[in-house]
Amino acid sequence: MKVEVLYFDGCLTYKTAEKTLRKVLAEEGIDAEVERVAVSTKEEAKRLRFPGSPTIRLDGHDLFPVGAREWEDWRLGCLLYATPEGLKGQSTRRMIWAALAR
Repeated sequence: MKVEVLYFDGCLTYKTAEKTLRKVLAEEGIDAEVERVAVSTKEEAKRLRFPGSPTIRLDGHDLFPVGAREWEDWRLGCLLYATPEGLKGQSTRRMIWAALAR
């Protein structure tokens, strides 16, 4: 299982998102290496189909897909997640758990 956290340095939430992801993986007994993938340029964002930071991928698939986008819409930026508490800069532990369970 390959787990990645894609981010860019301007994102203030990717470290917390990674910590939450690691906790959920540990709680579920999932032994997986979590790799950080820095996205630094618009070209990298397009090549990686990066919807924003933080993006969590499992075996190359986004845990929280944003839907179809035009190629030129991939860019550096922060994601907002619709959580039970409102829009947040990262998904909740419960959201990650549910996404992994799918």
